[in-house]
Formats: sequence, structure tokens, C-alpha cells
Amino acid sequence: MSAMMEVEIIDAEERLRLAMLASDVDTLDGLLAPELMFTNHLGQLLRKQDDLAAHRSGMLKLAQLLPSERQVQIHGEVALVSVRMQLSGTYDSQPAQGDFRFTRVWAVASGGGWHIVAAHAVLVN
Repeated sequence: MSAMMEVEIIDAEERLRLAMLASDVDTLDGLLAPELMFTNHLGQLLRKQDDLAAHRSGMLKLAQLLPSERQVQIHGEVALVSVRMQLSGTYDSQPAQGDFRFTRVWAVASGGGWHIVAAHAVLVN
């Protein structure tokens, strides 16, 4: 694994975390691939526009995202990330919190840099 690529992915993961906390739609727009497929912890398939709309409208407000147990694998121009995340906030004005595991697939974007093409979340019991 390229140490430099791993550093780039860890940096991108941190920019994603901070953008999610701030509902920074501009930064999220750059980090999420146009073709994003995100399967949430309820099994629902969401697209990039769904994720951005939840942040833009205030439907999703995150107060805390604490990562742990992060693993990164680099495979050419694709990176796989598994990270455990303590999450708290609100969704549709209802409290939302829990211990989640996220798996993300990062790929090199056509303009350079990395963006997420697929992601999956599961609630850890």
C-alpha cells in the first residue's frame, strides 16, 4: 500500500467527517461522486442528491462523529475504508445516535483527488 495514498484517504475521511458535522454541502459535493450509491443502516439506497438534500434542508444535523477502528486498503486507484463511528444528532427532528460501522469505497476522480463512489452503514450492537 502506498503510504502517501493512505495519508490522502485519511485526510479525505477527516474532511468528510468535518463537512458532515457542519452540513457543508459544497465540500460534501466535492467528496461524493455523482454516481454515489449509499446503503444506509435501514437498507435504503440513497444517491448523492439525497445526501446533499438532507444536509441542505437541515433534516440531518450531526452533533458528534467520533471515529475509531479505521482500516484502509489501497487497490490501485480505489481505496476501501472501514471505520467505526459514534454518531449523535437529529434526523427529521428526532434524536439519532448510535455506534455505526461505515464502509466506503473511494476512487480517483477524473479531475484528481478522491471521491466516494459507494458506502454502506450498519448499526453495531
